[in-house]
Parts: sequence; structure tokens; C-alpha cells
Amino acid sequence: MPGKVTLVGAGPGDPGLLTRKGLEALERADVVVYDRLVSPAILALMPEGAVKINVGKEASRHPVPQEQINQILLEQAQQGHNVVRLKGGDPFLFGRGGEELELLAEHRIPFEEVPGITSAIAAPAYGGIPVTHRDCCSSLHIVTGHQRAGKELAIDFEALVRTGGTLVFLMGVSALPTICAGLLDAGMAPDTPAAVVERGTTPAQRRVSASLAELPRAAEAAAVQSPAVIVVGDVCALADQFDWFDHLPLKGKRVVVTRPRERAGTLSARLRALGADVWEYPCIATVPITPCPAADGALERLSGYEWLALTSPAGVDAVWACLEGKGLDARALGGLKLAAIGPGTAKALAGHGLRADYIPEVYDAAHLGAGLPARGRVLILRAEEGSPALTEALKGRNIGYDDVACYRTVYENPRSDELRAAVESGAAGIVTFTSASTVKGFVASVGEDADFSRMVGACIGAQTAAEARKHGIPAAVAREATMDALVELITALRD
Repeated sequence: MPGKVTLVGAGPGDPGLLTRKGLEALERADVVVYDRLVSPAILALMPEGAVKINVGKEASRHPVPQEQINQILLEQAQQGHNVVRLKGGDPFLFGRGGEELELLAEHRIPFEEVPGITSAIAAPAYGGIPVTHRDCCSSLHIVTGHQRAGKELAIDFEALVRTGGTLVFLMGVSALPTICAGLLDAGMAPDTPAAVVERGTTPAQRRVSASLAELPRAAEAAAVQSPAVIVVGDVCALADQFDWFDHLPLKGKRVVVTRPRERAGTLSARLRALGADVWEYPCIATVPITPCPAADGALERLSGYEWLALTSPAGVDAVWACLEGKGLDARALGGLKLAAIGPGTAKALAGHGLRADYIPEVYDAAHLGAGLPARGRVLILRAEEGSPALTEALKGRNIGYDDVACYRTVYENPRSDELRAAVESGAAGIVTFTSASTVKGFVASVGEDADFSRMVGACIGAQTAAEARKHGIPAAVAREATMDALVELITALRD
């Protein structure tokens, strides 16, 4: 039985512009066939088990010819796979989506097209240019600036000039002088506002604005490269007034996020919303200990404890997995008081309908142990290498406890020459550390002998910062151990 092919428009670059339907299709894919212009942040959303086929095409260089791409889609679907064809922008707007469907239709392969947000509208918008405005124009015209080798552009410039509307040219960087000359020869005023938006909607976005007559020289002086969108029309005069993207506090700043893959999303999304160039490089992973006789035994003796103390959201997940494995649910914890090391852990508990009875004022192990209002025995369910500060504080207060490991932290990434080069050149910028384990995993990936002096470690707490400084990493500490405070710190470090 044949599979199915879904053409998914990935949008122009910002991962937030991938549609929900596109994401759902991507998450179900057995095979993903993708282009060069799909952003790394969206590629990171591909299922780990999916077969990934890069057919990326660059200007004047097509490593995989279009006919071969069509054949790949057909063959993968004939093998019964659920195939996603991931394309930058929108598949049906100069994206050759129709060509790719023709062969599938001929062979009766089921297919679907999920529209994507086109760079023709999104890139100008992120550059402060509304492609329509009632005071400026009454129409919008999207034109391909791509020309086949050895052939002239097949554009009716006189017809475009007569419309009086906004003109957007895609794939036209190499033909920019020809496009501007064609519009001028057709009678468009030389002082017509115009712009080129390079790498639109990404942290590397640049806008070059000039008059129509001066735009080729301005673009050449700025060394504008593909991908870029050319906009011509009076709406371009609004760019400086409406430019919001370039004013984001972290615009273009590189931030490396080292959190575990399953927990990186929230921090990454918040940083991207502030304009940051986020490089997700998860350095650790949390793995439940299975089987875990110690945790199972503790859960069978819950009546002997007054408090259950949890030191991370991963711990909450591990406890829940243990309960479900024994056929239990939240009711099994009904006789216990619950302590959470901080708001993140408390939020994880709330996700299971449970409220933390105690959260220390300072969100770390030492303060959790020092302030826990316990009289009876405490059950601690946490990582295999949990901080001794918690148990030392309880011991100092003569409070009995059982410290049970229910998950372990492992280093996820091997030695990375790419990451090391970025760290030593200063290109890594700011690196986030949300635990001492993320520091250790990061150092293991970069190499302990690396020069860390040209980066800054944004640390969620003092213990994490101490681990960073131990390895020669310049460290700054958030005012409290929360994601809000960490984002605030990163924003303050932008310069």
C-alpha cells in the first residue's frame, strides 16, 4: 500500500512562522525531504527516527536536480512511507510544488499541500514594510526575479509600472540591476522608494533601503546575498517608522541553549521572541532509572514519610513514571506534603494536578533543606548525582530522610569541533546554563582544554556559576533561579 506525501511550507525562516498544521505533519513524518532555505530551528523539529534527505538547492547550483527530487518523493511514498516535503516559504509560490505533485498524481500517490507563510509578505513585514497601505497603493504584485542561465528576464516591466502597486521580486538578487533598469526604462520615477531585505525573519536579517535608481549600488556596497526579497513602491518609505524587528533587545545576538532537548523549547522560544539567534545544543539528557527497586520500595512505604521533596521537573516526570508503572496515580501521594525546589518544579507538579506545599525563597538545594518545615521523615526523589547541600542541611537539622535516585543525567553530545570553534572565536556569544550538569556536559562537548574566555555563561544560580568558573568560563548569575530571571540576565548581557 502506498504512503503519502505532504508538501509543507516551512515559512521564511522564523520557526514561529511554521503553521500548526505544518508542524503536525512534520511530527508524523517517516521521511523528510528538505531544502536549503528551511531554518535549522525548524529542521530540529524533525522526528529523531525519521529518514532525513537534504536536497538543498542554492543559486546557480542544484546538487539534486528537480527531476530527481520528484523521483525521491515517488519512491519513498511507494515504499509506504509518510513523506513530508519541507520547502522554504510556500510550496506553490515559485516553489515548484506543482511540479513535484505532477509525478505523484500520475502514479496515484495520495498527497496534500500545507501552505506556508511566504517571504514575499513576511520579509518586508519584519523589515518594517507593509506591502499594502491605503495611502500608498491598491495592489500587490509578486514576481520571480529568477532567470534561467543564458536567458533574459521574462518580465513585462511596463505593465508592472502601470499598476502603480507594490512590487515584490523573489529570487532576484543576481538580477537586481536588470530589474531596476527595467522599471526605470518603463517610466518608473527614479526616486521611488525601494528596499532589499536579506535573510528576512531570521536574526541575520538586514534591510538596505534606497531610491529605485540607487538601490543596485546600495545593495552592492552592502554585499547583499541570497536569499533576499526586493520591494519597490511607496510603502518602502514607511520602513524606518515601522521597523520593529531590528529594535528587539537581542536582535542578532547568538545564544547557545544547553538545556535537555525536551526542556529547551520554552527558553529558546522566549529568546527568539527577543530577536536572539538561538543555537540549541542540548548537552545533557535525563534518563529514568529502570528498573528502580529503591524508588519502587519508597513508593510502597509512603505512609512512613511526612514530605516528598523534588528538585527538578525531570524528577516530577520520573516519579510520575514510577507511579504509573505501579498502576498508581496522584491519589497515592495524598498523605504527603510536597516540596519543590523552585517554580519550575512546582509548575511540573501542577501539571499533574498537585500543589507544592513548600517552595524555598532561594531556589537551590541548600535553602530547600534549610527551610523545609519538616518534623517527620523526608523522601527525596531526584537525580543520581544530586547536590549534597540538600541532605547536609537536613542532617544538620536532625531530620531523617531517604535520598533515592530515580533518574540519571547523561551527556548527550560527543566532542564537537563546530562548538569548540564557535567558543574560541567568540561566535558562541552567550551560553545558558540551567544546572551544574549542563556546564559539565558543555565542557565535555567543547573539550576541557578549550579557551572559554570569549564567551559568557548565563547561569541560573550560584552553584551553577561556581561549576562554570571551575572550568574557566566567565559567568553571570540570574537574580533568582527562574526562567524569567535568566532571560532578564541574558537581555542585560546583550552588549
